[in-house]
Formats: sequence, structure tokens, C-alpha cells
Amino acid sequence: MSKIPQFIIAAPTSNSGKTTITLGILRALENRGIATQPFKVGPDYIDPKFHKVACDHVGINLDLFMMSTEDIHQTYASFSKDKNAICIEGVMGLFDGAKKSEGSTAALSKVLKLPVILVVDAKSVAYSVAPLLFGFKNFDPEIEIAGVIFNRVNTESHYQFLKEACVDVGIPSFGYVPFIADCEIPSRHLGLSIAEMDAYKPMIEKMATALEKTVNLDLLLEKCTREGPFLKTETIQKPVKKLRFGIAKDEGFNFSYVQNIAAFEKLGELVYFSPIEDSELPIVDLLYFPGGYPEFYLKKITANKSMRSAVKSFAENGGRIIAECGGMMYLGNQIIDEDGQAFEMCDVFPFKSTMAAMKLSLGYRTIHLGENVLKGHEFHYSKVFEDENTTEIGKIFSARSKELTTKIYRTKNVWATYIHCYLGTVKGLKIVLKELGMDV
Repeated sequence: MSKIPQFIIAAPTSNSGKTTITLGILRALENRGIATQPFKVGPDYIDPKFHKVACDHVGINLDLFMMSTEDIHQTYASFSKDKNAICIEGVMGLFDGAKKSEGSTAALSKVLKLPVILVVDAKSVAYSVAPLLFGFKNFDPEIEIAGVIFNRVNTESHYQFLKEACVDVGIPSFGYVPFIADCEIPSRHLGLSIAEMDAYKPMIEKMATALEKTVNLDLLLEKCTREGPFLKTETIQKPVKKLRFGIAKDEGFNFSYVQNIAAFEKLGELVYFSPIEDSELPIVDLLYFPGGYPEFYLKKITANKSMRSAVKSFAENGGRIIAECGGMMYLGNQIIDEDGQAFEMCDVFPFKSTMAAMKLSLGYRTIHLGENVLKGHEFHYSKVFEDENTTEIGKIFSARSKELTTKIYRTKNVWATYIHCYLGTVKGLKIVLKELGMDV
């Protein structure tokens, strides 16, 4: 088994520069001809898309709340196959988890036995960074801090103070990144299109160029080289009948875990379609509407009457549908925009969704369906109303086991919920498919 560089980019706090420096490293390695597989700790959909902009490989989520340790190892190995380096972007602060450090970047580091590169925002600190580094080095002896990259360092003399702190604490310094104008990643709810995300390529290239000048990437790669991940052979029992899955994918619907799509593919054939642009549905056994930003394309969605009618007819005739978050909103009667204007949707369910008076609902979720359990994540600013005449199934709990009011709506063979469910194992996907009466 060959050895390749494998590392996690983490930080003491959020907003330290993890994402921009991760993107810069991914681009710098791509420029060197090093095929790198990115990953993202946690459930976020946005950063993995930026990973693809940086290195042409989409980031894969690794989440210890939603995934078993076995699934973590298998996902890590399978998506890293044939790559020359692996870069994992952490989430929040290194030890921040759902409960203390449970599910944190540090916890993932221990599961995969990978070194951590700490990104420290040094804008307003010099030698006083020493006790901070000492704490992160010694707090958990199972975590290997391979080295530090200092962010927002504007002079070489400033960096010397920081470097001396590293020497005294016994942590290598890989270098620093100066403050670079126009190198910021936008807010999580801007609804950037693929074309708009591609517009960040020059910014990422600028960061990569800066890193090559002031960060010792050769030393970083050397310190983080490990035995490559081991991939176990999976045995998947496919249905007797070859299934066709219709996957909604366009600017309004594209928030789906890569592993979910891979699980669908293991059980059948994938057929992609656009709820915004296409006029009719493909001939399939099941429709999957992932989340996204339908609220940014309401005029186009409403104008596409033929597609909305086709979806409603599919549902009324017993067609099987899984819909999450934005996909769930699409199946409702209407979506109300921020200005209070109503837009007609598919009317599979009688409820309406509104973006007016936005309030964030956020957190990990556990779904209990009889004896079956699914994990997922909830993240939305909209809310559903006029849902009194709907059928609800299952019970939903927070990461701290508090029962919640979030619902799974059911009508005929349609399943819809705000929760982005992790269905990345065939076993998990089969739970939902069997719930909808499919023989899998």
C-alpha cells in the first residue's frame, strides 16, 4: 500500500480562515499536478462545492453523527481511490461538537488517525499565541498537531514572533498567509449558482499563489504522509428488477450528499432531470427531490406548469417520491417569498412555505420509524404553515434527544421532510424505499 499525504485543516475557532486556506492548498496541489481528494467534516453542502471549484473534485462529507465509524472509513477509502493526496476541511473549532467534542473535527482525526494542521488567525496576536498552541497540543494527546499555518500576517517581523512561539511550544510552523483583499467566501445563504461559484476561481488562484510564496507546502506534505486508506470490498444485493431513480438536479435543487447518490446508483439506474427547465418527467420508479434554493427561482418554477402538473399526477397515481427541505417546499401548495408574494408549486401537499420573517432552524436530527433509525441534518430559514390536514409519520429528536416538532409528511407513496437524511449506506436508503412500499 503506497504512502500519500493525508491531513485535516482545523482551527481554534470559526472564521479563522480554514475554508480560504483549504481552497488555496487544494488549488496549489492541483497546480503541481497532485490529484487531491477533498473532504468536509460535518453536514455542510456549500464548502464541498467550493472544493470542486478549487481542484475539480467535489468534497465528500464525513460526519460522525450521521455516519458510523465503519461508514466513515469506507467512504474515506472509496472516494480517495487513485488519488495522490487527501485534504479534509474541518468544521468550527477543532474540539467543537454536538455534545462537547462528540462528532468534532478532533473526533474525526482520532477515528481516521490523521494529523491536524492548525490555522490560527494572527491578526491581533504575536508571542501570546504560545499558550494557545500549547493548549491545543496538550489538551488531547491522541490528536497530532502536525503544524501551524498563521493567517492574516502582514510582515515578516510579525511572523518571527509567531514562529518563536511555535519553537518554544514544540509545534512546526509551516508558514503564514498575509491579508489578501477580496479573498473571502460568501455567506451560507446567498444561493450562489454554479456559474457564480466558478467566478471565485481567480480568488482561489490568488490564495494558492500566496501560499506558495510563504507556506512550506513541501514540508507540510512530508510531515503528513501516511499509509493510504484501505478499501474493503462491498457486497450489494441488488433488486431483482432494475430500478430507475429520477434525481432532480438544477440550480434550485442540488443539495444532496454524494454518498446518497452513490447509494441510489448501487441499487439501480440514475436519470437526472430539471424541475425548472424540463417540461416532463422521465419514466422512473422513484423521484428524489433534494434540497437547494427553490426560493431564488420561484418565477421560473411557477411558470413551468407542465412539470408541476406532471409531479402532482405522478404522486396521485401512486408514484414514489422522496423530498427534502427545498424539495419538500416544491411539493407544497405555495411558496411565499420574502416580500409576501405567493408562487404556485406542485400541490402534492396542502401546506404552504414562507420565506417572510426568516428564522434559522438548525441541528442534527434522529428519525425513529418504528424499529428503524435514520440520521440527518436540518438547516432552513423558511417555515411551513397550513399543514393541519396532512399525515405525519415517525418521531424526530435533536442531537441531545429532545423530541422536536419537525415533521415527516406522508401522502400515498410520497415522503417529504425538512431534514436532509443521510442515506449513504444501501441499508439506510432501503429503509426509506421499503417505507414507500418498494421491494428492495
